[in-house]
Amino acid sequence: MKTLKDLMIHEIQDLISAESQLIDAMPQIKESVTDHELKSMLDELLVNTEKHKNRLAEACAKLNVDAEAETCKAMAGLIRETKDMIKMEADDEVKDAGMIAEMQRIEHYQIAGYGSACTYAEMLGEETVLQLLKATLSEEKEADEKLKKLAKAKINQDAMA
Repeated sequence: MKTLKDLMIHEIQDLISAESQLIDAMPQIKESVTDHELKSMLDELLVNTEKHKNRLAEACAKLNVDAEAETCKAMAGLIRETKDMIKMEADDEVKDAGMIAEMQRIEHYQIAGYGSACTYAEMLGEETVLQLLKATLSEEKEADEKLKKLAKAKINQDAMA
């Protein structure tokens, strides 16, 4: 890696791996929760995650680089922690609250990655790539906000009961 463009490509490929791993893990994550609103939100997150992966593949095509060159070790760790939460003995409501926390950790990781990639694309004048990344960054922030609202308004309250 010698240039900022190399770093941007690395970040995009890492994000593709992260999104792919999340897509693979989402059915097990969804199965582990009991709250119907949370299940519905996870369905929406899965649809968006697939969209995000497609945008990243489009960015790679625009940059003429391989879309599947990296393995995101950070996402692997986050998913491993999420699966550990799934295995924990806990009341359903408490586990649902824990799963929201795990999903927010994932969202925060993605927000950081997309934010960095956006900065690089902007600095490099890669306008098409920037627009693809910015669209996803906005959706990742929105997902985090929805998770937070659901946690505060319902899930955490249920866990307290």
